[in-house]
Amino acid sequence: MRSRIRRALNVRANGPWILASALLVALMAAPFAGAFGEGNSVRGGARNPSSDARRAYTKETEIIANVNSYGTRQSNKSNNGGGAVYGCRSAAGGTPKGNEPCVRASNLTDGRAFEFNANGGTEVGAITGPTAAAPFTTTAKGVATGLNADQVDGKSADEIVAAAQALNKFAVVAADGTLAAGARGAKTVAHTAASGDYNVDFDSDVSKCARTATISGATAGEITTDAVDADTLTVHTFGSAGAPADRAFQLVVTC
Repeated sequence: MRSRIRRALNVRANGPWILASALLVALMAAPFAGAFGEGNSVRGGARNPSSDARRAYTKETEIIANVNSYGTRQSNKSNNGGGAVYGCRSAAGGTPKGNEPCVRASNLTDGRAFEFNANGGTEVGAITGPTAAAPFTTTAKGVATGLNADQVDGKSADEIVAAAQALNKFAVVAADGTLAAGARGAKTVAHTAASGDYNVDFDSDVSKCARTATISGATAGEITTDAVDADTLTVHTFGSAGAPADRAFQLVVTC
């Protein structure tokens, strides 16, 4: 009988400890009930939070600092390894569309948000992506100091200037039909003496271009133009009385 009583008392005496242990286990497990890895230390040289690729943090990990240099610093002493790589699966549109980019730097005051620096080599960096995609977009309208835009719409600066110049053709022609040096777009001039007619042949179609002809010199006269074919214009010059006369002139064609 005494043994039974002693055993019953011992169970009752241990009861509070059993209850407390159960509560402690429940409290410790609660933070991890809906996540995996939150609250654990980050392990160097390993995949975090687990080597199991199916595991991932389910809450944002924040590192907040108040220092005069950088909040965090990552470096690699290897001669062929990088400092950091960031990967994500964000959809198109970026922050304006509610799709956070893989990397975002935001300066909350008026300083620079990013800087890239290379101590040597022939290039500072590279942007790779689909050939039809824009490398970046910007709302900034200021001048990018030192930026060398080699091409715009697939054309170099020299090609753009040449294309613009090609749209404006001109010829300076003497009264005897001689084409002055420096003409742009005009190839040859055919003229019969005393006819007042000059056929100016251009290097491309000018049938849809505007043309302006001006008599050269101080003597009054008249001048008209008409098209012979797609790339040839006839210039007619006249004296002040309206009779055909050979006169020097300037011809401008704007396409």
